[in-house]
Amino acid sequence: MNTATSQPQSGLLDADEPDTIRLTESEARAIGEAAVQRIGYTAEDARIVVDQLIDNMLCGYKFAGLPRILAMASDKKLKLGRTPITVVKETPVSALMDGGNNVGYVAAFRGAEKAVEKAKTHGIACVGVYNSYYSGRNAYFVEHIVKQGFVAMHTASAQPHVVPPGATKPALGTNPICFGFPSEEGPITFDIGTASLMWGDIMLHAHLGEPLPDGVGVDENGNPTRDASAVLKGGVTPFGGKEHVHKGYGLSFAIQALGLLAGSFLSKGMVRDYGFLFWAVNPEIMLPGNDFKARMSEYVREMKALPKQAGVKEIRIPSERANKERERRRVEGIVVKRKVIDSLKAL
Repeated sequence: MNTATSQPQSGLLDADEPDTIRLTESEARAIGEAAVQRIGYTAEDARIVVDQLIDNMLCGYKFAGLPRILAMASDKKLKLGRTPITVVKETPVSALMDGGNNVGYVAAFRGAEKAVEKAKTHGIACVGVYNSYYSGRNAYFVEHIVKQGFVAMHTASAQPHVVPPGATKPALGTNPICFGFPSEEGPITFDIGTASLMWGDIMLHAHLGEPLPDGVGVDENGNPTRDASAVLKGGVTPFGGKEHVHKGYGLSFAIQALGLLAGSFLSKGMVRDYGFLFWAVNPEIMLPGNDFKARMSEYVREMKALPKQAGVKEIRIPSERANKERERRRVEGIVVKRKVIDSLKAL
């Protein structure tokens, strides 16, 4: 563990600051897994949870990393008890799974595993998971599916945190959607949330006492605010800004509806709740020659070879930045706020 100095180190991806600590990947895993086990999860489940949290931080998503354990610890669902994750309805190409009130990091991961299992056998799979909650970064699950050679899509509906245009109260989840494609160079993913800022980022800003950007949040009366603590009592806006907010709102609405297909209403009778949906397709059932990976790589090469505007060094494709930064941070280490580490150790 390397405590930070007051001066950033030259050439590093993340600067050291007086209030940060630089951890190796193994150090971060040890801190995270110990904390998750202290709040009641098994060692195996802690490994599943923290593997994603570390990957999120390696890819540059600080809010989706170790700070999420603090959110798990304070979530009222943690106190309601858990039951084993079970399959409640199944066909050769589909499955509906009861998440047993396990956190989505675990429940959705089991759903992704089930999608892989069925796609390997039958070429296509649709899997829904309900009775769960926060699942983290969609791309993590989609990469797991794509590494097995499948094209994948994953949507996640959630409890209301997003305020529709014209409303004063939240009615939608932050509702991310992710697409994934195998290529000869590895998985390519496109993962976006449909809110102007993800809820985990709001929670991290509130924990650190940092102001939010303009235009992303409202208080409990629907008034715009940059105070993250006030936004936690109100909600965030859909992405798109004032001129195109209907695009983010419409996509979020559709993802919330897909949550119904994943059984979101089954645990508590609420049509606006958590529902994780996975689709996986083996390209072999669609295309002759089984050369999807090669065609995908050709597609990427054509995109990157396009003429560039003045001052542009390269044309990037989705997930390229995250993949490159992941490899750098594995060497350089992960920078975490000291306050977050202290809070984890104090659980």
